[in-house]
Amino acid sequence: MAERLSGKRIFLTGAAQGIGLAIAEACLAEGAKLFLVDQDGALLEKTVAGLVAPKGHVGHSTADISDGPAIKAAIARANAEIGLVNALINNAGMNVFSTPLEATEEEWTRNFDVNVKGAWNCSKAVLPGMLANGGGAILNIASTHGFTIIPHTFPYPVAKHALLGLTKSLALEYAGQGVRVNALAPGYVETQKAIDYWNSFPDPAAARANTMALHPGGRIASAREIALAAVFMISDECPFMNAATLVVDGGLSQLQHPA
Repeated sequence: MAERLSGKRIFLTGAAQGIGLAIAEACLAEGAKLFLVDQDGALLEKTVAGLVAPKGHVGHSTADISDGPAIKAAIARANAEIGLVNALINNAGMNVFSTPLEATEEEWTRNFDVNVKGAWNCSKAVLPGMLANGGGAILNIASTHGFTIIPHTFPYPVAKHALLGLTKSLALEYAGQGVRVNALAPGYVETQKAIDYWNSFPDPAAARANTMALHPGGRIASAREIALAAVFMISDECPFMNAATLVVDGGLSQLQHPA
């Protein structure tokens, strides 16, 4: 059976851990070449050393996605190391949870710099090459916060709503030139960030159980389950999917919660 991502040269951000690492592993297993970016250089080096991949299939660079020139330089390096990038997965992001009047100016700015501007910086850097070479695919890892509002999570959902707007705007702008732009919206995922959150409670086991109980199936997603959805969306198996958001949350967002 042919590898599903053979011929894909993917620029992946936020790749050192969690969902990003799971996506990297899943894409490599399907024959992709990858260029990995993360702002944590030491962790990224460790991650790359642990990946199983053919020689020449993985490049990497330390960069903050909110830094446009740094991302432009990383794309140039990726093009040189793995070949012209024809797929982008904007996975890097950050949680900023507060209330509107308590959120600081710094939190607001960093939230948008990473969760929106970062995705745009990467898209802007890869689009010229994609347009010059007949197309490509961009996948933005969004969140169910992009279409729901949970109190006390401000301003994170504002940025994720904006990311879905960016997805649709780029998709419609470049659909006629062979570029597909879509989003993947996970709900709760069992990553280290989730574990750290549960551990912040006096009873971490109870906090974890409460999170699981919110879901129709009584559990949350693994990072690999999100990664498998990403493989499908970045592959050529859905050539007519454009400006779409695939929700992977176990049905949570469809529940009718009491007021």
